[in-house]
Amino acid sequence: MNAPTAFPDQSKPVPPYKHTPLFPLGKDETPYKKISSEGVRVEKVLGKDMLVVSREALKTLSEAAFGDINHYLRPGHLKQLRSILEDGEASPNDKFVALDFLKNANIAAGGVLPMCQDTGTAIIMGKKGCNVITDGDDEAALSEGARDAYLRRNLRYSQVAPLSMYEEKNTANNMPAQCEIYAEGDDAYKFMFMAKGGGSANKSFLFQATPSVLTKDRLLAFLKEKILTLGTAACPPYHLAIVIGGTSAELCMKTVKLASARYLDALPTHGSPDGNAFRDVEMEKEIHKMTQSLGVGAQFGGKYFCHDVRVIRMPRHGASLPIGLGVSCSADRQVLGKITKDGVYLEELEHNPAQYLPQVEEALGGEVVKIDLNQPMKDILATFSKYPIKTRVSMTGTMIVARDSAHAKLRERLEKGEPLPDYFKNHPVYYAGPAKTPEGYASGAFGPTTAGRMDSFVDQFQAAGGSMVMVAKGNRAPAVREACKKYGGFYLGSIGGAAANLAEHCIKKVEVLEYPELGMEAIWRIEVVDFPAFIIIDDKGNDFFKELNLG
Repeated sequence: MNAPTAFPDQSKPVPPYKHTPLFPLGKDETPYKKISSEGVRVEKVLGKDMLVVSREALKTLSEAAFGDINHYLRPGHLKQLRSILEDGEASPNDKFVALDFLKNANIAAGGVLPMCQDTGTAIIMGKKGCNVITDGDDEAALSEGARDAYLRRNLRYSQVAPLSMYEEKNTANNMPAQCEIYAEGDDAYKFMFMAKGGGSANKSFLFQATPSVLTKDRLLAFLKEKILTLGTAACPPYHLAIVIGGTSAELCMKTVKLASARYLDALPTHGSPDGNAFRDVEMEKEIHKMTQSLGVGAQFGGKYFCHDVRVIRMPRHGASLPIGLGVSCSADRQVLGKITKDGVYLEELEHNPAQYLPQVEEALGGEVVKIDLNQPMKDILATFSKYPIKTRVSMTGTMIVARDSAHAKLRERLEKGEPLPDYFKNHPVYYAGPAKTPEGYASGAFGPTTAGRMDSFVDQFQAAGGSMVMVAKGNRAPAVREACKKYGGFYLGSIGGAAANLAEHCIKKVEVLEYPELGMEAIWRIEVVDFPAFIIIDDKGNDFFKELNLG
């Protein structure tokens, strides 16, 4: 009877426990503005001062946050865009894109058109101090505030609810929000709010590597290969986040998201035997330099694939090495908030982005070719065929707007033996989904969506005479290049991340053409003037992104 007892011997001595936070963040240096004093009070409970926060205060903060982050950017992000214009090593295309982003920010700051048509999934993280009391329905209050921002402003409803495994319906209010609340701190309730667009969310990757990768040369080679897989569909220049390690796969990826928002910038820059996460600033510099040498640039070639890089090293299980990769895109939308005994506060974003615009606009992006879209498709194709890839074009005329759900509807027609509609054959197809149209405007924010999601349709549609000129953002699969060569089609890259600028200056008329029940994914007809794009794939099989190892 020498089997161990069910319970350990409590008299056996163990060392005192020393707790080390996994994320020991430094002082919060965020500039805040006060948005309300209502709904916050201090009461004595068992002789202790307790901060009592009303449901209305939570709702007010959340609504203000999602309003601000769809219209304003952090000053640091805008300074990085301006620095591209001042960098003699930046390519003309880098500068053209950066200038467009600054113009876009200036329009969005008017508070009418959001900076991006994809106004994102509402993500809320709260850290509730132990001396904070609420009614316990915090998730509902914060979600309601987010919902109200989407209902009251010109923001897009992007969330779809599954009715069955294959049927979905837009929720028509951008709910549900992703809300996570932690117990941390003492006498304050702190928040991070994020509007995460589908394009950048789709560029979140987890790689279950092995510890053998943990040498400098092997790790850098591994990361270079994976960074190239990001492509340009999520609207670079990126804020790139890399996480090496993690106590679980899900914590690794959570840390990626927080790092991409610069939420973890105040971590220590070295590790310890206790197992804290830390920033490796030397590796950040090395990887940033690597991204500048790739040639991808700000969407169309150059130096500025990334604004900056964050590398977080974390403890891990000895047999596991999760490696996470993710980005925050040109719609760099996150804001911090807090509720204290003094009131409700939100991070101060930049309300005057015009100060970052250059005094005199330079001629950027090279020669521009004017394209008349109000001519037969065969003539449009013949015009494009005269010019090489990388050519910058300016298009005026009619385009058809269709994306995922609309493409699926049209494919159903073909599979039933029906032809594609004439409008899909006679006009270029713009992959996009608009935000709401403000009163007095021709269009809401209306930038391009990720082209790659429509790759599987291209061969079938071009064989049927449609999708001969496609306009969207990002690199595409080899099958698209092959289809364009076979059928004589073209793919044009539009500037991802400049939706407000396109709506303000280029899109003059918008009307629903078919499938209105799809909401923002309906098929639309738009009239454009001087709509900017670059020839990315031509009818000869050339592909700009293939040259950059992205095709």
